[in-house]
Amino acid sequence: MTKGRVEAFSDGVIAIIITIMVLELHPPEGTALSDLAPVLPKILGYVLSFAYVGIYWNNHHHLMQLVRHVRGGVLWANMHLLFWLSVIPFTTAWMSEHHAAPVPTALYGGNLIMCGIAYTILVRALISVNPPETGLAEAIGNDWKGWVSVGGYALAIPLAFFNRWISVAIYVSIALLWFVPDTRIERVLHKQHQLELK
Repeated sequence: MTKGRVEAFSDGVIAIIITIMVLELHPPEGTALSDLAPVLPKILGYVLSFAYVGIYWNNHHHLMQLVRHVRGGVLWANMHLLFWLSVIPFTTAWMSEHHAAPVPTALYGGNLIMCGIAYTILVRALISVNPPETGLAEAIGNDWKGWVSVGGYALAIPLAFFNRWISVAIYVSIALLWFVPDTRIERVLHKQHQLELK
């Protein structure tokens, strides 16, 4: 299977995930700004989860730029990631509807940690089937942002039972961490392009 089919399928699934999330948003009955107050938690939950799904889509797209080979293990690792991403609309809705109650907030963190682990598994599966000259292993490096993210989620899950707003703040902070452009893959691609020009 070509990497193009993996990318196209992943793009389609991610588009459906975002569509499901937005369908959970219902406008208020009234027309005043104050009528938005009851639906504000849902809107904020949607924004946070949209950002997370967008981050995974963006990173998946960048990752696949260095990929030359795709094998069966990669396909299953990719499906594993898509499975956990597809659960995000459910955990978002539960957390948002109950104003970040402890159990839904912890479950949201559990969903995020599984997405992070699944993405790491996909990266390792891709590195194992692609030759060193692709630069994939070099671009990923020690993946400090990935490890910080998983550690942050692991901390936020139990914290949800003591102060759920600290957990939410951790989820937001990790999303902001990933909004900072990650140039590792672009640097490797630029270096490869420069070598091709010589």
